[in-house]
Amino acid sequence: MAQGIFGDAVDRIGGQPIAARMARKAPIRHLDPTLLLVTLLLSAYGAVMIYSATVADQRAAGLPEDYFLKRQLAFLIAGAVVLLITTFFDYRRLRGVSPVLYGLTFMGLILVLTPLGESVQGAQRWINLGWFQAQPSELMKLVLIITLAAYMAERGGELSGRDIAVAVALFLIPGALIFFQPDLGTMMVMVSIVCAMLLVGGAKIRHFLVLAGICLVVLAIALQAGLIRNYQVDRLTAFLDPDPDLSSEGYNLVQSKIAIGSGGVRGKGFADPEGQTQTALDYVPEQHTDFIFTAVGEQLGFVGTAALLALFAFLLWRALRIATLSRDMFGTLLASGVAALWAFHVFVNVGMTIGIMPITGIPLPFISYGGSSLITNYFAIGLLLNIHMRRFL
Repeated sequence: MAQGIFGDAVDRIGGQPIAARMARKAPIRHLDPTLLLVTLLLSAYGAVMIYSATVADQRAAGLPEDYFLKRQLAFLIAGAVVLLITTFFDYRRLRGVSPVLYGLTFMGLILVLTPLGESVQGAQRWINLGWFQAQPSELMKLVLIITLAAYMAERGGELSGRDIAVAVALFLIPGALIFFQPDLGTMMVMVSIVCAMLLVGGAKIRHFLVLAGICLVVLAIALQAGLIRNYQVDRLTAFLDPDPDLSSEGYNLVQSKIAIGSGGVRGKGFADPEGQTQTALDYVPEQHTDFIFTAVGEQLGFVGTAALLALFAFLLWRALRIATLSRDMFGTLLASGVAALWAFHVFVNVGMTIGIMPITGIPLPFISYGGSSLITNYFAIGLLLNIHMRRFL
């Protein structure tokens, strides 16, 4: 008994545990090095594959072979700065500023649909900032997670029908603007985020059944009213056709499956600009962005794709682990939302390249070329590191 009293006395100075005092003074002591390491490995993997997927096109056009690689490295540096700022800014303060973040990102979505927005291949999703094309819809995914986490955390794990309606409304307001860009892929991601966070936040089965029924009704009305265009329907259903039309959306799917299948166990070799591969001959459209996984499968084979998926599995495990270790509901919801974001991206992106998921414009986190996506993902990593560092406070 005396030893226990003595131990408590040593452990407390002024009524406060020494561990808590040390954590508050130096939260960096509790940084998650494994999460940081897997982030760097994925980023390096992505940079290498972007170079490999673009070197043949660049050489054929007489352009610098490392153009896309240099830009991706610049995005990595910008992402690292965002990560550092996010890591050392106490994440709990985001609860108070979440309405501001939501409003500013929403304004960005509005600007995209004005003459300031830039249209590429029929989609108007970007704001041209000179050397960088900002895509507010990418940031909105993470801002939606922060906003929903701030709202649900106040409910303490008990969500009423009214709370569900508010959460859905928070998604629908920016979702409507994203729909008209059009960007069904991002809409699907945001739906998955809302569902995952409602589950963690305390929604009941009956709530999900009601939401599913409403979604089916809205989808039927949208199809009948022509709000969803024919080419969008074709892209979403192409993977269901066992004999797709190569002159339409089925072309992407067939070329993607050929590229991945031809890689075999060890692949055909990295960055072969003079070879006769699908990558070198530019048969797979948008290979350095949405279809980057096909380059991995063809050039590095089963071994390379398995290694990449193992890294993603570890990343998701760390995110879920941090969610369980979080000291407060807000941190748990944040980490859970980030895990849902990455899980959906990886599953759909990889799935569409092998023919088990609809073809959507969803990038592969940390691997696909693009500044907005990469910087947003580094923002998410910063949040996870932040939550992990402050789990004792």
